[in-house]
Amino acid sequence: MNGEPTIGDVFGEMIRDAYAVRTGIGPRPLVGGRLPRPVIEIIERDDGLVNGAPAEHYLDPPEHWQPYDHRAVNRVHGRVLDIGVGAGRIALHLQERGVPVTGLDTSAGALRVSRHRGVRDLVLGSVDEHVADGRRYDTFLLLGNNLGLFEGRERAPALLAALAALARPGAQIIAHGTDPYGTTDPVHTGYHELNRRRGRLGGQLRLRLRYRLLGTEWFDYLVCSVEEFAELVHGSPWRLADVDDRDHPYYLATLRLA
Repeated sequence: MNGEPTIGDVFGEMIRDAYAVRTGIGPRPLVGGRLPRPVIEIIERDDGLVNGAPAEHYLDPPEHWQPYDHRAVNRVHGRVLDIGVGAGRIALHLQERGVPVTGLDTSAGALRVSRHRGVRDLVLGSVDEHVADGRRYDTFLLLGNNLGLFEGRERAPALLAALAALARPGAQIIAHGTDPYGTTDPVHTGYHELNRRRGRLGGQLRLRLRYRLLGTEWFDYLVCSVEEFAELVHGSPWRLADVDDRDHPYYLATLRLA
């Protein structure tokens, strides 16, 4: 035993257990063999910071959403690709409204939960892999802070190109992001400075997720200002058409195919 987690579908196992605790469907993690154990997502940063957050919000119905989620889904048009569909909270709502929506995720376990909850059209894989399937979309959603999937300067151009390859004329991307630079916490401001010295964007996080005995590989996840995101988009097939920052530091960035 070396104390390192086994690499596996962390998100899928976590969502499965959170769903079981909420609904009673499936085996539940128990405390003392009796009471449901809270399901906590552990996020480990490469400087040693460890945070934990309850996983229940991935299952939240619309009445428990944040205002920016409602504003995002009210902007969709045409066929929608929900990127990082997770447990299906956004896709289910759109489906109930009669919107044609496909849920995309790299977690097989999360897709099983989404399917059990009633999401009809689901695809296992990344955006890049989905290009080969020949489908085309009018709206791409990256909600739940999934602007982070742009990762940084190295990954963003390829992701923007893949989304353009999946897009119909007039398509849009609606991405939820967070501006990380309002904090005065030295744990975070120091990390921003460390990143800049390494040639990275200040809020370019290097993370891995943990749940029980499982862990992910280390990966980049982007938390950036609107100005930084605009720089990443510049020169791509997309243009930054609108920024809704009414819930600052959270914002919705809408891109349109140039």
